Amino acid sequence: MKKTVLRKYANLIAAKGVNVQKGQEVFIQAELDQPEFVKMLVEECYKLGAKSVFVDFTYQPLAKIHTRYRSLKTLGTLQDFEAARWQHYVNTIPCRIYLESEDPDGLKGIDQKKFAKAMQKKMPEIRKYRDQIENKYQWCIAAVPGEKWAKKLFPELSKKQAVEKLWEAILSCARVTEDPLAAWDAHNKDLKARCKYLNSLGIDSLEYKSKNGTDFKVWMIDGAHFNGGADTSLLGYTFNPNMPSEECFISPMKGRAEGIVYATKPLSNNGQLIENFWVRFRDGKAVEWDAEKGKDVLTEIINMDEGSCMLGEVALVPYDSPIQNSGLLFYNTLFDENAACHLALGFGFADTLDGFENMTLQEAYDKGVNKSFMHVDFMIGSEDLDIVANTRDGKKIQIFKNGNWAF
Repeated sequence: MKKTVLRKYANLIAAKGVNVQKGQEVFIQAELDQPEFVKMLVEECYKLGAKSVFVDFTYQPLAKIHTRYRSLKTLGTLQDFEAARWQHYVNTIPCRIYLESEDPDGLKGIDQKKFAKAMQKKMPEIRKYRDQIENKYQWCIAAVPGEKWAKKLFPELSKKQAVEKLWEAILSCARVTEDPLAAWDAHNKDLKARCKYLNSLGIDSLEYKSKNGTDFKVWMIDGAHFNGGADTSLLGYTFNPNMPSEECFISPMKGRAEGIVYATKPLSNNGQLIENFWVRFRDGKAVEWDAEKGKDVLTEIINMDEGSCMLGEVALVPYDSPIQNSGLLFYNTLFDENAACHLALGFGFADTLDGFENMTLQEAYDKGVNKSFMHVDFMIGSEDLDIVANTRDGKKIQIFKNGNWAF
């Protein structure tokens, strides 16, 4: 891929993604796959005035080794130096960038129960710090190609050709092939207009029906609103959390969902694939589920904590979207969730509540936002999905028809 194009992408992530402010620190998390691009991104952050840029490289095989050889107690302990770093985030409110390139099957064979139990022990400690910076910092999840990820999508190509092909797909979906900054301004304007219309309806509940068997109803929080595209932190900085992003999303009422949903795309969670699965909800909780592959992983997700069996997000994405139209199954939630309507198990978003900036997190939970240590999106959109909104004044309004916006 041409360096000039990659430079535009790096600038887009730094300028529109996290919107680095002069004097801010930036923390970047990346796999080992694209060090040259990481170098470009670091430089672009500095050009925008970053005080310091720190890079943490991760490597899936090491995660498997750590899980195998460390005791459960050690795996589940937030070490002093880790706690010190989280406290540093609280003190400085840095930008955080996450570059995804992982192998969708990269943690296949890991001791799932041990891994999940360690997370259950560690996440409450992390949560003490994370809650203090919630909605205050700018963050962005973007992607770069990894060889194994690329070969998963393009097995017939050589490694080099597959990586180049995946670069093309990533850059196209992230609107880098156009004037990136102008393209994102226009895209955000469209998403905001759709959210404004949805919010004008006074939606009480949404009903989903699809020929694959999905028959589902979920209720909204009175006083919640749809968000989409660019977000604004409590410190007043606008940023784009996901690149790409095609969704209008809301946090539903905790504990109020009924029916069954069928996943329409595989879910790669922590490097393990879950395929051809369904989940049944009763009184807002996942009560039954099955999968052709990865049922044990799905079970650990649903049983992770008290809130992980309930929904934290409802997201609307048209089937006629750039990612769906690419014809690619990415095996990566950042992309696949933006190709189809999706739901998320786990924590919800306080910033979907009207007046959230004047609330504590506990007040947001009391209003109905789901509380959990995790958030896992899964895709349920299809080309024949219909969604009807039931409004608080008794109307029924078609929101989606045959997989796409009905307005």
